[in-house]
Amino acid sequence: MPGLITDPMAIWLAVEPVDMLRGIDGLSMIAQEALCKVPCSGVAIVFRNRPGNRIKVLLWDATGVWLCQRRLHVGGFV
Repeated sequence: MPGLITDPMAIWLAVEPVDMLRGIDGLSMIAQEALCKVPCSGVAIVFRNRPGNRIKVLLWDATGVWLCQRRLHVGGFV
């Protein structure tokens, strides 16, 4: 649906790889402790796994937190 997720105020990248089994609560905790950012502050927070073929993005849309995931079958995220 177009316009469902508005543009985030900022995009933060977690430098250290994270366990992709973590959900919204686990990734939110990492964001708060490591990045000092809260997902409901209007920012997007991007996490990647160790091999670099998956990312997860936490994003606030004014009513709740989205957890989006992308997996590459070939190549990886730099």
